[in-house]
Amino acid sequence: MRRRMKLLAYPYSLWMAVFVVVPLFLVFLYSITKGDIHDFSTLEFSLDSYKRVAEPLFLKVIGNSFFLALISTVFCFLLGYPVAMIIARTNQKYRNKLLMFIIIPMWMNFLLRTYAWMAILSPNGVLNRFLGVLGLAPLEIMPGQVAVLIGMVYNFLPFMILPIYTVLVKIDRSLLEAADDLGANKVKTFFRVVFPLSIPGVVSGITMVFMPAVSTFVISGLLGGGKTPLIGDLIEQQFMSDRNWHFGSSLSIILMVMILISMAVMSRMDRKGSSA
Repeated sequence: MRRRMKLLAYPYSLWMAVFVVVPLFLVFLYSITKGDIHDFSTLEFSLDSYKRVAEPLFLKVIGNSFFLALISTVFCFLLGYPVAMIIARTNQKYRNKLLMFIIIPMWMNFLLRTYAWMAILSPNGVLNRFLGVLGLAPLEIMPGQVAVLIGMVYNFLPFMILPIYTVLVKIDRSLLEAADDLGANKVKTFFRVVFPLSIPGVVSGITMVFMPAVSTFVISGLLGGGKTPLIGDLIEQQFMSDRNWHFGSSLSIILMVMILISMAVMSRMDRKGSSA
């Protein structure tokens, strides 16, 4: 039986090797070398690409990427937690319908959802036309950081709601009744019982929002109009436009390391919250 299970794992291992391990190795190889990427014999060891990342311009882009990702994650949490709690406390008869309202937009293509916000937030978009009808001055939201932030929150909010909802809906109601019997009001019950028990869902939600937010380039490219470049845009530019695969690879490795560090920190917080 064990031998059969190992045989079943071979196709997966081959898939991982071809489509994960090999590409990662090539990215790492290009990040520490210079020369013609199409001729391995010309590659020479060099850390010039990593040294270039330390330039103020690129450090500003990286810092801005993490700042916007952090702000969008905070907004997703502030908006997502109440929504998840409302759905979790709704009658089972209507709960699935409410979840469908959260999930259905995710069925639409990510690019199309972002284009929809362009139609809403552009200078001649739906929002400014509506303000014009009311006699109000138009808002200069797009292009800019505010538009990028709105796009991030909209696209990644479901990834915050669903993990938190999954945890909240599994909380034993008897624990809430016990807290009520012991004299705890709703506020104390939330902070002493509900929120600590929901920390695993919160950590999962933060991870699922922060990771794609910090590496996105579609949202910043469309809603930022080039005024708010993020590290994802910089990497895409190096590979697709500038054809500087060495610098693009070094940026990719740095981003991957930062994401792994963030995941390790969140995992540590999750373990502390669970043990508490």
